[in-house]
Amino acid sequence: MTQTPLTGTEGPDPAGSRATPARKRYWRRIRVRMRIWRMRMRSHPLLHVTWRTVVAVVGGAVLTMGLVMCVTPGPGIAGIVLGLAILSSEFGWANGLLRRARTHAVRAKESAIAAERRRRERRRRKRAGRR
Repeated sequence: MTQTPLTGTEGPDPAGSRATPARKRYWRRIRVRMRIWRMRMRSHPLLHVTWRTVVAVVGGAVLTMGLVMCVTPGPGIAGIVLGLAILSSEFGWANGLLRRARTHAVRAKESAIAAERRRRERRRRKRAGRR
């Protein structure tokens, strides 16, 4: 059993959620079919431009919403990472941005976990001081 970082209570055993060989084969087949589909899309000039346009519009919309959610309530960093992931499926320039966004997202997560731990420690000390 492992301990969760915030609560310290025991969580489910990660060994119980391992992928079976059949599940791995299933996802491998899907990935191969997607690769073949994308190769066919890239080989046809009109479909290639249409596909890239659709990916640009959808990825740009998700990225814009992520940027808006950084200012307003919502999961802004997750929206930015998701938008860049969509864009990086077709555009090479988005890969570098995605790597940097992922590092920022990891830092933000670690910062939030550390702040939660400090807050819980302060509460524990405060309660211990009352007794």
